[in-house]
Amino acid sequence: MSLLPHQLELLSPARDADIGIEAINHGADAVYIGGPAFGARVGAGNDIRDLERLVKHAHRFNSRIFITLNTILRDDELEDARKMAWQVYEAGADALIIQDMGLLEIDMPPIQLHASTQTDIRTPEKARFLQDAGLSQIVLARELTVQQIAAVHKALGPVDAPGRANIEFFIHGALCVAYSGQCNISHAQTGRSANRGDCSQACRLPYQVTDAQGRFIAHDKHVLSMKDNNQSDNMRALIDAGVRSFKIEGRYKDMGYVKNITAHYRTIIDGIMEEREASGLPLSRSSSGRTSFTFTPDPLQNFNREFTDYFVTGRKQDIGAFDTPKNPGQAIGWVTKVGADFVELEVSSPETVLHNGDGLCYYDLHKELVGMAINRAEPVSPRSTTQWRVFPKDPMEGFKDLRKGTEINRNRDMDWVRTLDKKSSDRRIGLWAYLSETPTGFALTLTDEDGFAGGAQLDHAHQPATDAAKAEASLREHLARFGATIFAVNDVGLQLSQPWFIPASAVNALRRDALADLEANRAKGFLRLQRATPVEPPAPYPEDTLSFLGNVFNHKAHDFYVRHGVKVIDATYEAHEEEGEVSLMITKHCVRFSMSLCPKQAKGVTGVQGTIKAEPLMLINGKEKLTLRFDCKPCEMHVVGKIKRQVLNQARETPMSFYRTRPQRTS
Repeated sequence: MSLLPHQLELLSPARDADIGIEAINHGADAVYIGGPAFGARVGAGNDIRDLERLVKHAHRFNSRIFITLNTILRDDELEDARKMAWQVYEAGADALIIQDMGLLEIDMPPIQLHASTQTDIRTPEKARFLQDAGLSQIVLARELTVQQIAAVHKALGPVDAPGRANIEFFIHGALCVAYSGQCNISHAQTGRSANRGDCSQACRLPYQVTDAQGRFIAHDKHVLSMKDNNQSDNMRALIDAGVRSFKIEGRYKDMGYVKNITAHYRTIIDGIMEEREASGLPLSRSSSGRTSFTFTPDPLQNFNREFTDYFVTGRKQDIGAFDTPKNPGQAIGWVTKVGADFVELEVSSPETVLHNGDGLCYYDLHKELVGMAINRAEPVSPRSTTQWRVFPKDPMEGFKDLRKGTEINRNRDMDWVRTLDKKSSDRRIGLWAYLSETPTGFALTLTDEDGFAGGAQLDHAHQPATDAAKAEASLREHLARFGATIFAVNDVGLQLSQPWFIPASAVNALRRDALADLEANRAKGFLRLQRATPVEPPAPYPEDTLSFLGNVFNHKAHDFYVRHGVKVIDATYEAHEEEGEVSLMITKHCVRFSMSLCPKQAKGVTGVQGTIKAEPLMLINGKEKLTLRFDCKPCEMHVVGKIKRQVLNQARETPMSFYRTRPQRTS
């Protein structure tokens, strides 16, 4: 177990070590980041030296670094994955986030293992199995409700039991419309596998939607594109349901996003902890220190497709970003005049200031989002506070349907960008300084909020101070100087028989030596997370059959499931044994429901519910055609299609060693 039952973990993403360091500085208790290879974001890998630098910084605050090794692996990749696991372990990483169960069958380092969201954990039974198999933290499916999360929490057993897994849950960022690990559209159409970190994001494309008779239901709508996840208002409920690790999505996101969103949830979690402290039900953060910011966090300032809390509080109709997968920004005003090379705007608030470099946008008559990058912005007149003239970087003739009365949004505020480009946080570990006298001089002891102590002694003559008050004030001032460190003094205690004069240079040297000793003792006392021991005999898998959706891509994964009682094991979709039509995506999002066509929605129509069937719909994008089928009992949608011939041919050019025929069914 990495967290105590009362501890909360804010888990931030990092594309690289520099962003990871700023995530720590802005209050993250842990950071997840790609290693050199095998992470589920193919373009977000990092070398070992950078990871070592990030680990060293994180561990000073008792924050943790989790490495993503969460793709499915071919047989010929297992050895490289094993070597990489040992490399990141020796670099000091605290845990590996994995999808491929074959990794549990090879010589892995004694590093803690976490179950990726790609393992598709939707049920208490699946969660309990992964805990019993030795996974210490499990990332639940984003589609679960608070009640379903609470059921998983209960199924994992007593919170203080040995080997008890922590529940991790996504609280912010982009949403995959499919259950994670259950989407093969990208591979079927392009050969780029989402299970191997290379999703082509077909879900963000526009589609025509037609019914069984070929009638159009929607035209050029992004019907598989979700709004962005935001659980800001549900944090207390998630804590009460048993979530202990709160995960921010975004390993492709920039520095400003990670700073802002980490600070946003740090502020929320700290506020909740203060509430619970006052109510006698204390919670605590899992790392050290307190964080302050030079800005007020605001999720609306970063790229977003508008927000939804998805299914956490139940199914809602308005969860899709159907008009555009782009960032629509925030409404700021209206067009009052369109000139030859400028646009005049009236902003709705006099506090709204436009800047050179801002990004504006608007919807044209077809509800397509049109971007407008600003080269120069200036008030219409010196006295004006709401009238602005902006000069776009691009020619005016390119701005379709831009006219007087058009509502304008801003999706890039350069003043905000510049604020986050600078140092924007300060994270400090509290300590107490205690100075006493010795027969030959003075001793300083520093004790931090985690109970670690460091000390130093100074040989110096006991010289009485000529001005007692001034000497004590100077002494306290210099003992409290921790500005360039990660510490902040809570109090300075003096145990002196009388006021002594100690030169400032000597006090500063004493403080520095004591601080170096404290940091050394903190480093020695840092405890690495322990790998959980799997239950023996091996816990049975909840089912005895695995279809291609089980994502078994190597013989070690096959062996793992056999050892856990699975009788029938099909190869993953990437093995190209499923050449016909199959469910390429399974999703809790339902196009029928979102368009008010669900039979269960037959509001006020007597006798209709249960008599109207959810007939298939078609999705069409150019030559691409997909069928939507509806499984109303579990309230799920299947996107059905088949693999392209050129993808199959491409695979034959680069043969894979896994399952050339369907795996044998063991009796």
